[in-house]
Formats: sequence, structure tokens, C-alpha cells
Amino acid sequence: MQESTSRRKFLASISMLAAGGLFPASAFSFNLGNRKLKVAMVGVGIRGTGFWGKRLVDEYSSLLEFVGLSDINPGRLAFATSYMGVSCPTFTNFDEMLAQTHPDLLIVTTKDSTHHEFIIKGLDSGCDVLTEKPLTTDENKCQSILDAERRSSKNLIVGFNYRWSPYTTRIKELLANNAIGKVTSVDFHWYLNTYHGASYFRRWHGLRQYGGTLWVHKATHHFDLLNWWLDSDPKEVFAYGALEHYGSNGPFRGDKCRTCPHKAECKFYWDITKDEHLMNLYVKNEHHDGYIRDNCLFRDEINIYDKMSAQVKYANDVVANYSLTTYSPFEGWRIAFNGTEGRIEAWQDIPWMEKTEVSQADLHALEMDQSDEKELESKPIIVHRNWKDYETNLVSYDRKGHGGGDERLQDKIFLHPENPDPLRHTAGVRDGAMSILIGIAARKSIESGEPVRIAELTDLEPRAKRL
Repeated sequence: MQESTSRRKFLASISMLAAGGLFPASAFSFNLGNRKLKVAMVGVGIRGTGFWGKRLVDEYSSLLEFVGLSDINPGRLAFATSYMGVSCPTFTNFDEMLAQTHPDLLIVTTKDSTHHEFIIKGLDSGCDVLTEKPLTTDENKCQSILDAERRSSKNLIVGFNYRWSPYTTRIKELLANNAIGKVTSVDFHWYLNTYHGASYFRRWHGLRQYGGTLWVHKATHHFDLLNWWLDSDPKEVFAYGALEHYGSNGPFRGDKCRTCPHKAECKFYWDITKDEHLMNLYVKNEHHDGYIRDNCLFRDEINIYDKMSAQVKYANDVVANYSLTTYSPFEGWRIAFNGTEGRIEAWQDIPWMEKTEVSQADLHALEMDQSDEKELESKPIIVHRNWKDYETNLVSYDRKGHGGGDERLQDKIFLHPENPDPLRHTAGVRDGAMSILIGIAARKSIESGEPVRIAELTDLEPRAKRL
């Protein structure tokens, strides 16, 4: 592909992404001339250095170049440049990076609670911003981000990937084609196993002041899917939640897994020294900022929920029942849509419903795998129609990269922006806001014991049908 063609496609792709935000697509342009897109990144953890770092360098270097990396940890910065294969300057001071590098696009992959700081500074400095999910962690920060984009001539992109998977896309197609008539209710249940689920409680995600609880950090993925599938905005949320398994509920606790005296008896013991990449990225650099990647998941400071259940009322009158379990024997999810003319049932990795070839310990690692080697699987979606026999829709996909969603998201941005987007996969800042507002409302509902109206959180008014 010639560089000039790639550049034109990239400009068009960003315009299409902007259409999902608060500004019309026509309001956006990089105006790059004949040069590459200048990209800067803040936050060089696992997601930043991998999906938004090394993969961009490997796949799209003819189009873009990294001009700066920023992180509070100088050791991680040094490792990031080597791992990503870049030679750009690094900064422990974010403001200095913005001032010296003048990026066209800022990628934000820091702790969730700090997203708003860098998003707002990026927009105010005159660059476009791409942020990892979740958009932010509370309603006040969300409003500040909305205000910043409105006063800026630039745009904010929120990186959702699950909706790009062929499996989730087929569900969207069936609903869009009225396969079961008007949808009236949804049952959606997500199960994190004792490997993946436990990992959130080892990391900074276990503290609500950093991740906003899993209602926000993890469930933003699930709520975005619901909003997209239903083509409507949430209106009201009522929720329950508790911390009953991890944190201070544990039978014992230690400093960290590496030095814990309970290694032999703790079923959750995790040996990080067997993972060379995590050792190089985190353990060798923990003396710089004190961040411990293999923290004890029974430490007293954990203050998020490990069981969660919510009822979400949508502006189009659909009622969704959602739950998230963080210590399940298996990793997977299942969903059912009830409609006036039938029912759709779908699931992923439910052991008694299908033969799972991958071990529970390896499921999440495979999902995060960004390698090019394809291993296609076929999974069913069942459509029941009233007074008729059910039909089975088999969907082929590669479980790597979030079910094939990662690659399709970035390819749409960088390689095929001219392709039609009839199902509106591309997500803007409003999508990012509406997904986190469900989680924020759920958290506030638990604290108050009352339902929470979405319209009371920010100035966004829920729409019965999304534009």
C-alpha cells in the first residue's frame, strides 16, 4: 500500500469515528500534508505497550510514528521503547511531552481514574485523543470530558473492541433484522474465573479510587454491547453488590505472592516469575513507583465488589438483567433476548453447553493474544420463534484478540475506513459515556439503596433510539 493512500484512508477513518461522538464527522481533519501522523502515548502498561503500542508499530508504521512516550515509571518507559521497537523520547512529565512533541494523536492508557486528566489536557492542547476503555470513573470526570470535547476543535475516540467480534456482530445483525420482533427484556450474565477474575484484585483495579470498581472498569465492555445491541440508551439502574470473597474475607494474607508464607496452601497463589514479559515490564521496575503486580488479593485495602447484579431500564422500555461473578469455576458469558416474536440465546465458553479446548488458566491469555496465526472456531447462536422450531446460526471466529475484535477495530481505523458501517460498529465519546454511566449508576444505587436515573448524572439525555 502506498503511503499517500494510507494517509487518505486514515483521515477518512477518523472522520467516521468522530461521527459517533459529540461533533459531526465533517468537523474533523488532521490536515497532515505529506507527513506521517505523530502519535504520543501516556501510560505504558500491558495494554499500552501491546495493543496500542507494538501492534501499531508492526502493522501501521508506514502511516504513523511515535514521537513520545510518557509514564511515571522511568523503568517501564525504557522497557516500552525496546519492546515496541521505537526510538522516540520518553518523559516522566506528561506536560513536557505535550509541549515538546506536539502530537496529532494522543493515546491514553493510564489508570482509569486519571484518564480524564490526560484526555482534557490533550484536547485543550489541540490534539485528538484516543482513550482506552473505560472513558473515566465517575460522573463528574465524565462531564468534564464532555465539556472539554465541546470546547475543543478536536475529537475523542473511545477504543471499544468487543463489538467488532464476528460473534457479537451476528447477534447485532439478528436484532437489527427483527429476528424476534420487538425486544422486551434481556438476561446477561458474565463469569470471570478464578484465574482472570482474581487478577483484578491483585492489581490496582482492586481499589475503587483507581478503577471505579469492576462496574466501570470491566462491565463498561458489557454495557457497551448492550447499548449497541439494543440501539438505545440506559434510563435507570437499580443494583446490588458486595465484597464477600476477596479482600479481608480471605483466610490469610501476605505481602505479595513472591514472598508469601502461604504459597503451599493458597489456591490463588500465582508465580509471576514464570512470565518473562511481566517480570520485565513490572517486577524489574517496581522500585521506581512501588506498584506490585502480584499483590495479595486478600489484602485489607481492597474495596471493590466481587459480586454484582443490576437491572437496567432502557429509554425504549427494554429491561436488562445483568450480573458479574468474579470467582467462577469457568470463564464465559451467556445472554438471552426476549422479544414479541421469539427469543435469541447466545453464549461463550460455558462448559456444559460446549466442549472447551482451552484450559481455564489459559483462556484470558489467549483472548489477549495479538499474534497473526488464526485458529477459527464455530459457535452457535440459537433463534427461537414463537410456534416454530428453533434455528441454529453457526458463527466462525478466532478467539484471539477479544474474539477477533481487536484486529477489526484497528483495521477499520487504519486500513478500511471506506467500508460501509451499517451496524455502526464505530464508537464515539457518547458511547463511552453511556457505558460507564450504567456502572456509575449501579455503584451509586448500591450505596443509596435507590434506583438512579442516568439523566441525573451528566447533561446527556438518554435517547430511545440512538442516532
